[in-house]
Amino acid sequence: MRADYNITPQILTLLHYSFADMKGRIDPPSSLKKLTVDAINHHMETEVLLTVQNASTPIACVFLTEQSDAIYLGKLAVAETHRKTGAAKALINWAETYTRDQGHRTLRLQTRIELTENHALFAHLGFTQTATGKHPGFTHPTEITMEKPV
Repeated sequence: MRADYNITPQILTLLHYSFADMKGRIDPPSSLKKLTVDAINHHMETEVLLTVQNASTPIACVFLTEQSDAIYLGKLAVAETHRKTGAAKALINWAETYTRDQGHRTLRLQTRIELTENHALFAHLGFTQTATGKHPGFTHPTEITMEKPV
């Protein structure tokens, strides 16, 4: 898939604004602040980027990465002004189709322990918790893995 580099700065802005409310809530801090336009361009060369756009402005996005046994859903972001409009559900629906088209039966994601509203959203969209994990240097869980059969 050829990357559309013209959209990259807008995706970076969307991600930064959408994940801003995590600052001070999660430990360790998000690595998103280190994300650059060049890094997004690299992601777009190796992953599938799905977007929902209002006119030509992205209002929601997600990156899909093929794993050996699933498609990993990463960096799901919805602009605050467009939350609760069905944008996340549309992205998940498209991701389900992509997952099946790639011959997989599972969508997988990770979310931070502290972000209970995300746990509830993903559960509402059909995901169930399958594991917990911890970042290097931590003795307690810092993230949960959720999966959805498709």
